[in-house]
Amino acid sequence: MKLATLKLVACSVALAATPISGALAQSKPLRVGMTLSDVPTTSGQPNGGFEGYRMTGYTLYDALINWKLNDAKGPSTLVPGLATEWKVDPKDNTKWIFKLRKGVKFHDGSAFNADAVVWNLDKLFKKEAPQYDLRQTAQVRGRILSLKSWRKIDDETVELTTHAPDSSFPYQVTYVFYSSPAQWEKLGRDWNKFSQQPSGTGPFRLERLVPRERAELVRNPNYWDAKRVAKSQRIILLPIPEATTRASALLSGQVDFIEAPPPDFIPRLKSQGFVITSNVYPHFWPYFMSFREDSPWRDIRVRKAVNLAIDREGIVKILGGFAVPTRGIVDPSSPWFGKPAFQVKYDPAAAKKLLAEAGYSASKPLVLKVLVAPSGSGQMLPKPMNEYIQQNLKAVGINLELVTVDWEQVRNCRRAGAGSPACQGTHGVNNSSATVDPYSAFRRVYGSGSIPPNGFNHMYYKDPKVDQMFDKAFTTFDEKQRDQILAQAHAYLVDQAVDVWVVHDVGPRAMSSKVRGWVQARHWFQDLAPVYVAD
Repeated sequence: MKLATLKLVACSVALAATPISGALAQSKPLRVGMTLSDVPTTSGQPNGGFEGYRMTGYTLYDALINWKLNDAKGPSTLVPGLATEWKVDPKDNTKWIFKLRKGVKFHDGSAFNADAVVWNLDKLFKKEAPQYDLRQTAQVRGRILSLKSWRKIDDETVELTTHAPDSSFPYQVTYVFYSSPAQWEKLGRDWNKFSQQPSGTGPFRLERLVPRERAELVRNPNYWDAKRVAKSQRIILLPIPEATTRASALLSGQVDFIEAPPPDFIPRLKSQGFVITSNVYPHFWPYFMSFREDSPWRDIRVRKAVNLAIDREGIVKILGGFAVPTRGIVDPSSPWFGKPAFQVKYDPAAAKKLLAEAGYSASKPLVLKVLVAPSGSGQMLPKPMNEYIQQNLKAVGINLELVTVDWEQVRNCRRAGAGSPACQGTHGVNNSSATVDPYSAFRRVYGSGSIPPNGFNHMYYKDPKVDQMFDKAFTTFDEKQRDQILAQAHAYLVDQAVDVWVVHDVGPRAMSSKVRGWVQARHWFQDLAPVYVAD
């Protein structure tokens, strides 16, 4: 599957791992400074956005289908995980057959099999099941909307059925992780206890958890994939939401690796021998604004004016060059970009004209309230970015009010939808969004069937033309034909100016020169299993 690609603004780097012995790999812990304010949940479906997936998702758990994350040059693709193969039934395109990997054990020693798959899907989507956990459901429900039912065929085979034919379904399967039913029973059927002693199938297991302080993960020597057995004996995850504090922790030797280093620290980090890596991301950083009744966003002149008022090159400078200006949901190099007529660019004069046509003036300014967070997965440096946009909009006569809350409150608003109490009376939310696959990029965010609680269409955006194009695209199993239809849909969405598009991320990281094995994939997810600190 082709993924959106972006023009590289900073060199993509893979830190080559030299052959090492197990003893050397175990000698020092890898200490990671996260952008999150708390350790992501550990019971199976992590919170904290995709940073949660990176830190306590793909470290402790596996999906039926995983991502190829060991290549910095090419786009990430799907690879077998707990399923060795999958196929759609040619006689009924709503049914997918998954053959499960033999011999896989959970961390507690119990067997992974078809019963475990059914149990976990019941955990997430069957409210009457004793193991049902609403907290985990909230993290994944909007990512696998096509799933209708599931059943065991035999110990090594399961059948998953979708509501309608959906060629993107394998991508949705990557978001569901599998916890041990036996461990849940052992701990008294208590998910709170399970989060302290979780049992997955991943390359690490949790040894210690101190909320808001740290999580310590140790290597799972019995991991089923011999090529991905963890190189580091221990990883310590540390929540450090403030960017300069993260960088200072790296400079002082308190951590070995940080996400999203502040741009103004990068020259200093480089001069002291630290390594900076980046790579293109299937990502965009927007405002998702409300299309509900009485919202000013329902006027296309307002939508276009806001997009034209933003100086994206100025945002890139704030980020030290570690970003790319957007022209839509995906980059022009993507097969899904198409040929939109509306040009997303900086044109404040045109913005003022459109606002005047919409009835706004100095005596009647447009007021927009947006829910923002000071940090978070994929948010880059949201405080200076949002304040810069606030100045841009002020210059054309728009009063942008920034309502700052914790990252998880932003996520709660995004999931609950515009107009919900979680959104605190705001018109929109600043939440970076993934374009990893056609489903995540489009239907999950813009389809009318994805309006909360069914998905991530926070805006309550409804357009029969878009729904029709999505229906056609996702019932097309020929990749090239599907890409063409999605390109038409993307061009239409850009012409309708449905979002406020700002920049694409390139995911900078900074690390000690002693860190080995890091390969920055062109993806939101990354693999920490090969990474270690050399003596």
